[in-house]
Amino acid sequence: MESVERRRVTVRGVVQGVGFRPYVYTRATGLGLAGHVTNTPEGVVAEVEGAPAAVSAFCERLAADAPPLAVVDAVDHHEVPVSGGAGFTIVASRSGGPARTLVSPDVATCADCLAELADPADRRHRHPFITCTHCGPRFTIVTGLPYDRAHTTMARFPLCPACAHEYADPADRRFHAQPVACPDCGPRLRLLTGSPPRETAGADPVAEARRMLADGAILAVKGLGGYHLACDASHPRAVAELRRRKARGDKPFALMAREPADVEPLVHLGPAERDLLGGPVRPIVLLRRRSGAAAGGLVADGVAPGSPDLGVMLAYTPVHHLLLGLPGDPPGPRLLVMTSGNLSGEPIVTDDTDALDRLARLADGWLTHDRPIHVPCDDSVVRVCDGEPLTLRRSRGHAPLPLDLPLPVPAALAAGGDLKNAFCLGEGRKAWLSAHIGDMDDLATQYAFERAEQQLESITGVTPGLLAVDRHPGYRSGRLVRGRAAGRPVVGVQHHHAHIASAMAEHGEDGARRVIGFAFDGTGYGDDGAVWGGEVLLADYAGYTRFAHLAYVPLPGGDAAVHRPYRMALSHLRAAGLDWDPDLPCTQACPPEELRLLRRQLERNLHCVPTSSMGRLFDAVSSLAGVCHHAGYEAQAAVELECAALAGAGPGAVPAAGPDGGYAFALHPGEPGGGVPVTADPAPLLAAVVADVRAGTPRARIAARFHAAVAELVAALAVLARERHGLDTVALSGGVFANTLLSCACARLLRERGFTVLRHHRVPPNDGGLALGQLMVAARAPQHPQQGEGHVPGGTRQSA
Repeated sequence: MESVERRRVTVRGVVQGVGFRPYVYTRATGLGLAGHVTNTPEGVVAEVEGAPAAVSAFCERLAADAPPLAVVDAVDHHEVPVSGGAGFTIVASRSGGPARTLVSPDVATCADCLAELADPADRRHRHPFITCTHCGPRFTIVTGLPYDRAHTTMARFPLCPACAHEYADPADRRFHAQPVACPDCGPRLRLLTGSPPRETAGADPVAEARRMLADGAILAVKGLGGYHLACDASHPRAVAELRRRKARGDKPFALMAREPADVEPLVHLGPAERDLLGGPVRPIVLLRRRSGAAAGGLVADGVAPGSPDLGVMLAYTPVHHLLLGLPGDPPGPRLLVMTSGNLSGEPIVTDDTDALDRLARLADGWLTHDRPIHVPCDDSVVRVCDGEPLTLRRSRGHAPLPLDLPLPVPAALAAGGDLKNAFCLGEGRKAWLSAHIGDMDDLATQYAFERAEQQLESITGVTPGLLAVDRHPGYRSGRLVRGRAAGRPVVGVQHHHAHIASAMAEHGEDGARRVIGFAFDGTGYGDDGAVWGGEVLLADYAGYTRFAHLAYVPLPGGDAAVHRPYRMALSHLRAAGLDWDPDLPCTQACPPEELRLLRRQLERNLHCVPTSSMGRLFDAVSSLAGVCHHAGYEAQAAVELECAALAGAGPGAVPAAGPDGGYAFALHPGEPGGGVPVTADPAPLLAAVVADVRAGTPRARIAARFHAAVAELVAALAVLARERHGLDTVALSGGVFANTLLSCACARLLRERGFTVLRHHRVPPNDGGLALGQLMVAARAPQHPQQGEGHVPGGTRQSA
C-alpha cells in the first residue's frame, strides 16, 4: 500500500488579498493532494495530504511560484496526523490570535481588467470598479484581519449571482478576489454639482465629468486613498483658479496621463522612468523637463512654475481611465492636474460627507462613489537618481509593506518629525513605515496620525512598549506621543542622527562600524540648541560624533527667514563680512524699512538663533543670484536654484568644479582631540558669488558652480574624516539630497575617491524617512542619559 503523509504549512508575508489561497488550491489539486487552505491572522495556513513526493513538491516551490503581488517572508511546515480526507477545499477564514500577516498595498488596474473595461461585449464594460485578484484596492479598504470581504469596506455590497459564481470558481481570475463587483452589485459612481450638491440626473457621470473638465471646471474625484482635485492641465484659467482656491502658492501640481506617450514631448523618459510609471505602484514620478521643449498647449505654464521637473503619474484606477477616455470616446482632456483633495497643510479628505463640506470652496463638482475609504493614503512620489529610484514620499502602493531591519528591535513606535510626517512601528527584524501623514501643524493632521497609528497597530499586531521622538522640545509629533506614553519609556533622538541611521538601516548596515554621515537639510534641533542642518556625523546606531558642520550664521526671525530667502542671503553676507550693496539682487528684494530693521536685528542679535543649515545656504545663494526671493512652499528657493543650474544642460548633467571660476568653502580644522568640529565656512564662496553677480555672470552658471562647490566640500570632508578616523563608508541623507543634481555629483566624487556610498532608494531622504532612523537609535539607547563630550549617545531615555 502506498504511503501517505500530511503536512501543515504556514505561509507568512503579503499573502492575503493577492490570490494566494487560489494559488494554493490550484497547486494542491494539480499534484493530486487532499486537504484545505484558509486565511488566519498569522498568514495562510494549509494542510496537504497525499504521496510523500507530491507533498514535498508542494512545499518546495510554494514561495518561488507565488502570485506576482505576493511577498513570501517565510514558509514553515511540519508533519501532522493523516486524516484520510478526499479533495482539496478553501475553508472559511479563522479569526483570533495575534495579527502577523501582511496586508497588500493598493495596486493599479491590471491589463486584463483594462481589456474588459474597454470591451463592449464584457459585462463589466465601463464599470468604474472593475478589479480582480491581481489588482485594485487592498490596504485602503481593509477594516480587520484576516483579509476577507467581511473585513473590508466592500462588506456592504452583497455579491450578485454572477459575481458569486466567479468568486467561488477556482478556474476564474476573480476566485476569492475580495473587492470583486459588477454593475449589478455595486459600488455606484455619482456626479454631484450645485449648492447644495445634488446628483446629476440622467447623465453618465463620467461623460458629464469629462465635459466639465474640458470646459475648465475643477472636480473633486474620489480615488483609492482619498479625494483628488482635478482640472484640465492645458487650461490656464482652470490651473490658475485651482492654485488660488487651494492656496497652493507656486508649488508644482502633479499630472495624470493615460500613457507615457502623452508626456514624451515634455519630459525625458529613460527605461527606469518608464518602469516606474507603468508598474503596479503607479507613483508620481518626477521627470526632468526637456530643455527648450515647447509645451504645444499640452500643459499650462502654471502647472509647475520654476520647477526643473514635471510630476507625472499614469492612471491607476478604472475611474481615472474612464476620465481620460477609452478608445472611441469623444475628445477630452489629454492630461489632468491631479492634486490631493485638501487645503494646503491639511490631511487628504477621505470621508464623503467631509468632502462635500471641506472641498465645497475648492471644487465645482464631486465625482464620488459609495465604497468607503477606511485608510487615507496619498500618492507616492519618486524620482530617478543615477538610474535608480529615489523615493520622496512613500505612501500608496508601498504602505503597509514592511522593511527588513539589520538588527532586531523591541516592539516600538517612532513618531517621525513635524514636516512630511510618517511614523514607524517596529518589532523583531521588521519595520512598518506609515503612509504619508503630512505636516503636523494642523489639528486635523494630528488626528489623522492617531487614527493611522491605531490602524497600523491593528494589522501588524505590534503593541509598542518603547516610544521614540525627535529631541526638538516643540515638535507636535513628540508632544502627541509623549502625551500618550502612559508610563512607557520615551527616547529622544537627535534629528540628524536619525537621518543617518535611516540610511544605514535601509542598506542593512548593522552598526558594527561607524559611517561618515552627511545630514543636509533645512532645520533640526541641535545638541547646543542651535538649528543644525549642515552636519557631518561619525555615527552608528548607538551614538555619534559631530565631526564637521557648516559655519553658524544667524537665522533672523525664524520662519520669516525661511519664507523670505533674501533675509538668509543678507544674514550670510553680513557673517562673511560682505556689504549689503544696493546693486545685489537680495538687497533690492528687501523692502527698505525691512532692510533697516533687519540690520538692527542682526547687530543686536534679536530673535536670531544660530544655524548651520545647508538648506538655508541654498536659500541664500538662490536669492543672492537673483533666482528666488520669496518661498511659497518648502524648499522653493532650492528647487529653483537646481532648475537654474540645469538650464541648457541635459537631464543627466553633473556639475564639476573646474578652473573657470569655481567656488570653494574655507575649512577650519577644529581640534580633533578636543571635541571641536571642523567648520566649513562659506565666506569665500559668497564673495565669489557676489563677484560673479556684479560681473553679469548668468544665473545658470552661478547655480551650477554652487552645486559643484557643495559636492567638492562633501568629498573633501569625507577624505579628511577617513584620514583621521579610518572610515570609508559615507551615508548621504536629509532633504537637501532630494536634489539629484547634487546627489549625483557627490556620489561620483566620493566613489572616485574610493568610498562606499549609501543613498536612499526605498525610504525618503527627507523627514518622511526620519522615523526609521529613530526606531533603530531608540532600540539601542542607554537606560540612562550619558553626559560629557565626544561620542554622543544615540537617544536620551526618559520616563513619561
